[in-house]
Amino acid sequence: MQDVHITVNQNAALNILHIGHARTPIIVIDDFVADTTPLIRCAGEAVASYGPDDTSMYPGIRTKLPQTYVRSVLNALFRLLFQVYQVPADLGLKPVNAVFSLIATAEEELELKQCAPHFDSTRPYYLAVLHYLNDGPFCDTGLFRHRETGFERITEGNLERYIRSREEHLQRVGAPEKAYIKDSNEQFELYDRIAYRANRLVVYPGNLLHSGLVDPQVDIDPDPATGRLTANIFADFVPLDETLSR
Repeated sequence: MQDVHITVNQNAALNILHIGHARTPIIVIDDFVADTTPLIRCAGEAVASYGPDDTSMYPGIRTKLPQTYVRSVLNALFRLLFQVYQVPADLGLKPVNAVFSLIATAEEELELKQCAPHFDSTRPYYLAVLHYLNDGPFCDTGLFRHRETGFERITEGNLERYIRSREEHLQRVGAPEKAYIKDSNEQFELYDRIAYRANRLVVYPGNLLHSGLVDPQVDIDPDPATGRLTANIFADFVPLDETLSR
């Protein structure tokens, strides 16, 4: 992957939202970089390297982000992340995964877990950084509440109860039809959404229940030039000696 040098826009619009019953903070920065063109060009030039992500259930294809971009983003956000998410000072920031992403899976090919909201990690300071890139009427990111338990965030403390509730529901009513979740349903309430906007960067805790509100007619497109292209950085705050493997 070639180097891509970006310039963070010093006049970018920063908003910190507090969503749901838990008032979870979400960082939204509009016009994050001065120019997304080099990054989008890089995504296109890497088209041959896209493939399934073995580390997640993402319903599409991914390829690695350039490290120069990842470093620039995390350096720009570093202090803000500590402040907003009240991260202990003895922890350090460590990238876990950093990828370009394109939704590419047809609804009839979805696995059961891909038909419901998901969470990325139960770790308390694990964060998802999502940078919307291509311009277009692409789907928003939906934030969901599990109706039976009321959970908006899945932690080590409530994971077992959440899984048990999901399994009991599956036993009672059977598997749902193969489809992307697009709104509230019997199990989940769509209580908020992050609107898709080109060059908008969003940060949210990885334990939030969330999903792209995929419109198959618009959002399923494996072409980095025309699809719902995003840059996704997953990062965790870990003991400082663990950051040495960065």
